[in-house]
Amino acid sequence: MGRSRAGSPRAGSPRELPASCCRCEADIACFAATDGKLLSSDVTHYVIPDWKVVQDYLEILEFPELKGIIFMQTACQAVQHQRGRRQYNKLRNLLKDARHDCILFANEFQQCCYLPRERGESMEKWQTRSIYNAAVWYYHHCQDRMPIVMVTEDEEAIQQYGSETEGVFVITFKNYLDNFWPDLKAAHELCDSILQSRRERENESQESHGKEYPEHLPLEVLEAGIKSGRYIQGILNVNKHRAQIEAFVRLQGASSKDSDLVSDILIHGMKARNRSIHGDVVVVELLPKNEWKGRTVALCENDCDDKASGESPSEPMPTGRVVGILQKNWRDYVVTFPSKEEVQSQGKNAQKILVTPWDYRIPKIRISTQQAETLQDFRVVVRIDSWESTSVYPNGHFVRVLGRIGDLEGEIATILVENSISVIPFSEAQMCEMPVNTPESPWKVSPEEEQKRKDLRKSHLVFSIDPKGCEDVDDTLSVRTLNNGNLELGVHIADVTHFVAPNSYIDIEARTRATTYYLADRRYDMLPSVLSADLCSLLGGVDRYAVSIMWELDKASYEIKKVWYGRTIIRSAYKLFYEAAQELLDGNLSVVDDIPEFKDLDEKSRQAKLEELVWAIGKLTDIARHVRAKRDGCGALELEGAEVRVQLDDKKNIHDLIPKQPLEVHETVAECMILANHWVAKKIWESFPHQALLRQHPPPHQEFFSELRECAKAKGFFIDTRSNKTLADSLDNANDPHDPIVNRLLRSMATQAMSNALYFSTGSCAEEEFHHYGLALDKYTHFTSPIRRYSDIVVHRLLMAAISKDKKMEIKGNLFSNKDLEELCRHINNRNRAAQHSQKQSTELFQCMYFKDKDPATEERCISDGVIYSIRTNGVLLFIPRFGIKGAAYLKNKDGLVISCGPDSCSEWKPGSLQRFQNKITSTTTDGESVTFHLFDHVTVRISIQASRCHSDTIRLEIISNKPYKIPNTELIHQSSPLLKSELVKEVTKSVEEAQLAQEVKVNIIQEEYQEYRQTKGRSLYTLLEEIRDLALLDVSNNYGI
Repeated sequence: MGRSRAGSPRAGSPRELPASCCRCEADIACFAATDGKLLSSDVTHYVIPDWKVVQDYLEILEFPELKGIIFMQTACQAVQHQRGRRQYNKLRNLLKDARHDCILFANEFQQCCYLPRERGESMEKWQTRSIYNAAVWYYHHCQDRMPIVMVTEDEEAIQQYGSETEGVFVITFKNYLDNFWPDLKAAHELCDSILQSRRERENESQESHGKEYPEHLPLEVLEAGIKSGRYIQGILNVNKHRAQIEAFVRLQGASSKDSDLVSDILIHGMKARNRSIHGDVVVVELLPKNEWKGRTVALCENDCDDKASGESPSEPMPTGRVVGILQKNWRDYVVTFPSKEEVQSQGKNAQKILVTPWDYRIPKIRISTQQAETLQDFRVVVRIDSWESTSVYPNGHFVRVLGRIGDLEGEIATILVENSISVIPFSEAQMCEMPVNTPESPWKVSPEEEQKRKDLRKSHLVFSIDPKGCEDVDDTLSVRTLNNGNLELGVHIADVTHFVAPNSYIDIEARTRATTYYLADRRYDMLPSVLSADLCSLLGGVDRYAVSIMWELDKASYEIKKVWYGRTIIRSAYKLFYEAAQELLDGNLSVVDDIPEFKDLDEKSRQAKLEELVWAIGKLTDIARHVRAKRDGCGALELEGAEVRVQLDDKKNIHDLIPKQPLEVHETVAECMILANHWVAKKIWESFPHQALLRQHPPPHQEFFSELRECAKAKGFFIDTRSNKTLADSLDNANDPHDPIVNRLLRSMATQAMSNALYFSTGSCAEEEFHHYGLALDKYTHFTSPIRRYSDIVVHRLLMAAISKDKKMEIKGNLFSNKDLEELCRHINNRNRAAQHSQKQSTELFQCMYFKDKDPATEERCISDGVIYSIRTNGVLLFIPRFGIKGAAYLKNKDGLVISCGPDSCSEWKPGSLQRFQNKITSTTTDGESVTFHLFDHVTVRISIQASRCHSDTIRLEIISNKPYKIPNTELIHQSSPLLKSELVKEVTKSVEEAQLAQEVKVNIIQEEYQEYRQTKGRSLYTLLEEIRDLALLDVSNNYGI
């Protein structure tokens, strides 16, 4: 049996196309990537789902067992128009994915298939008729040799078409599963769940007359209202700390340009939210000014470091209500079933269960299931089907089980689902495109490439500086003296695009992933390890392809005289780690014993090579200082983030929580990378002014700096935020000689006030908007990490095209148009946010695991020094320098008692009241005792864990003394040198190890789970986070969302 390509049997197969038959010549542009995909030759029939089946059962159609599926253009367009972008993109990705045996047939562009809609015919009936007509044509097109099964939910269509054409069968989807896939248990369970949910919805709409919410306005009314300015369009952002009452709409599109509003719009309460869910694109009507409200400023459960707002505590802000939803951005949600007692309290009809989403911002979801008791100890994935105006809660259905509550693998899987990260192993089709590098068949530089590339293997000392254990080395450096006395600085980046062809299977997969995802104990690679850890990793002592930038610098002033871009062949001489490079820079040459490349050298060669390497590191650092000083002069910012590494032992237990320690070599490497990114940005923009991918960092809104300015004023500092230069200078001057933490916190607040840096297409922005505020550069992009960022792959292709253009050569491969590049940038920005959130959430998960089994009353490590950095009406926000933790501490508890500190400075709860001032808060008891906490006061804090069944555990901070924490002698060494492993902290793994020993028999199962949940298992977060070069304090681009 031959195979079918985009709806046509393969030429030359037993079912060769009849000469007279018109062939499908067009495809929908957005599905162009499916072109060339073939249906399997070993199927017994083709399946064509009706539009309603595609909408309701897409997650079952995603099962890889279901093969030979032909999606009609009519059905795809119905999904696009009725189910929104998220589900439409899922369908697009399914069609592109080589692992799924399905294709698109553009039936409306096929002359023999197209049917005009008849007068008075409903859209739904026309869609079903069109799909059936195309199914019949397709059957005849295959010379009546391949049966076609059309699956539909339309009973009338089954009656009408069921026996009309021999060889074309029309049945329900449930009937199809029962007859063709009786043993596919997961599909049957999911189908039953979806059907049950639909029946409940239909019954509810028949029974219920009372409305819980107003109806949404029709689309044409919403669009006209937005145009006239009556309504405002934006994205709903629910405050996770006050999810029931507080949400904000950030202006979007025309609304943000035309409106006089400078702040977000407050949506107060669930009624005003009108069934919209966090992330939806909504349309808002402003309320009269006398109904405006202010945002809440009191601390509440799980409160932590909110983004600084310009609103003063009680100042009313624009307030509105949602009148319609333009785009539902519903996704998979992780939920927890109620406990046995809660199920019983939910009433007699226990088949309808209210489940609680892991994400506080999502309302409870009602699902129909008889497995509530079985699933109560598990994290479960559900999807929302609808939210009718008659229902208090949205209706949804059960999808799958993730893992047990509190289990590490279940909690990690939860984080992945919550961030829409789906990273399954690379497919066979993708791996077939990969080069081979095995002991039997080693990879070699090809003679053709030797002809095309500049060979640096003998002329340049090339080396890398990386974290310990780093596998994906995507950048190396070189510096040498030229014959004319000038210097040559080189940045050499892995030539990933040599191995990843545009629109190949691996390219499409990398584009979908967009980035490598780094979690606390693992990472998910954007590219297969044969590239990321081998042929594209610039390891020491092996030949590798690179894309290089080399600058000629003046020997004295380091001014750039000329620049060269091109493809090269390199052989890195040394793979140094940061600490060793820093020791060499500091003149401590004893570290040479830890550098493997020096091991087998005689003393004379060793000495000569060491001198050469020390000179190169010193010269690079000199150049980096000069380049940095130049950017500093323009206002480059050095910001601070509370970064912590989770150090794990061999058994994956938490060994230590380590605050990040900056080294000067971090700055050296980062500065060279920033220089390369800047020069590539200039080059690709000059060559392709309307379709270059750059990275912009807009200046922050001045009102976001108000808290920073007020806090600095409390210490007598003035922070000038008028420009990045004045901000950088005033942060440098805001140093308290008695307390270095003050400057760290002020820099952290400046970070919080920043906008996020974003990728953009130069054709979509005016040139004055290209500027990168944080780095003080007029043009910037990402070029230096193509192993782990898809943006860099796009930039490499643009740079190669620019070089070809300069040489008047033909540009190979189509570059993205401005419109396509704009959409790609949106996708990459979205995936970057997901990567940042998942990294942060997994670090918080491990922080909670670190403290979870400790008794806060007796464990010394649970007591630490804390610094107050924000005052609220009922408490303070604290920073714990030892662990890099930020969180809230209440000064008034749930019983209404306030904190009191006696003569011994120890705290206790007593009746009384709180009085908040600008920079301090005073607690006064009814018997006249009072204690005042000021901004930047050091206090003693007890750290414990607030356990949660439905959500993630959180760290709880409690002030136990209003005096700074006195460090016991046993901890002095550890506190002063956090990179050393403390004997005290090693005990943290003891109880977990004992639990693991009891389960040794399950070791094989655990190893299988590792394979399921990760692709590359890192040894510690220390090594994994350090692999992200931009996490050096200097390159704020990744560390702070810049």
